[in-house]
Amino acid sequence: MRRVGGIGWLCVATFAVGWACGVRAPDPETSPAAPQVRGRAAIGSGTLAESLLVDLAGLDTTIVVEARYAGADNFTGTRLPGYEAPRALLRREAAEALRRVQARLRGGPYGLKVFDGYRPVRATRAMVRWAESSGREHLLAEGYIARQSRHNLGVAVDLTLVERATGLELNMGTHFDTFSEAAHTANAVGDILRHRQILLHAMEAEGFENYEKEWWHFSYPVDDAIPFDLPIR
Repeated sequence: MRRVGGIGWLCVATFAVGWACGVRAPDPETSPAAPQVRGRAAIGSGTLAESLLVDLAGLDTTIVVEARYAGADNFTGTRLPGYEAPRALLRREAAEALRRVQARLRGGPYGLKVFDGYRPVRATRAMVRWAESSGREHLLAEGYIARQSRHNLGVAVDLTLVERATGLELNMGTHFDTFSEAAHTANAVGDILRHRQILLHAMEAEGFENYEKEWWHFSYPVDDAIPFDLPIR
């Protein structure tokens, strides 16, 4: 099972910050499933990140990985800082749970495709800068882009379903990282709602919680999770 990064890398940023979902800032009181982290946590060292994060490709080769932020095919139009390789990493607890989700789906026609997992802190900050520099600060206020992220903790994953036979993505009604009400998980009908519910039920059965404004975003509860800024290499 592959670890991440170089052994000697240490995160030099040790200031304390608060952490919410990768591109959203919900009210945790009204949205218990929203990926919000209370309190403040120092950024963990690279050595600690290496010991806790695992590569999904090394855990289950049947999970498709399409690391969107490692290239230009994402809402910013460019590779984000810290994504130096097209890999998907997660805390071991979340990765093992995702492996169980894939096993649960194996009896049917669908499988998982992952767009993002662990996200370096520097990448989340780049998302915020993009919103501010492009005149889209309203996305911060509306809860579509947040200043901190559960992805930074390695416990959040963005993903969809694909047909096993063809590898094609199921129609989920919107593209990944669509900042509109159309992407809200329950805001769908017909086949689109059915597809979203298949993903939702499979993920919830293994302990993941969905963020209701994004059908693709799920987080896994891990005690005392802390953020990291280790580059993905």
